[in-house]
Amino acid sequence: MSTMIISLPESLKAFVDDQVNERGYGTSSEYVRELIRRDQERLQLRDLLLTGASPNLRQWLMKATSMVCESVSTRLLGPAQKPGSEDKRINRHTQPHQLRPINSLLP
Repeated sequence: MSTMIISLPESLKAFVDDQVNERGYGTSSEYVRELIRRDQERLQLRDLLLTGASPNLRQWLMKATSMVCESVSTRLLGPAQKPGSEDKRINRHTQPHQLRPINSLLP
C-alpha cells in the first residue's frame, strides 16, 4: 500500500476526526479511503448512465451532476465566509427542508 501525505486546515482535520469517532472508522485513512471509493463508484455510475443515455438526457445528467457536486462541495466546505455571515455548510444538524430538492434540477 502506498502512502500519501495531505495537509488540511485545522477545521477539516477536526471534521475528519469527528467522523472517524462518530462513524466507527478505525483511522482517518480508513475514512478517506471510503470517501475515495464512493467517489469512484459515483463516477462509474455516471459513466454508465451517460453511455446509455440519449443526447438530451446525457446533457441533463452532466449538468445535474455538476450542479449537485458544486452544491455539496459548497455546503460541506463552504465558500469563503465573510465576518458575521451565517455558516450554511451541511452538518449533522442540517434539516432536510434546508437542502435543495433534486427535482428542482429537472428541466
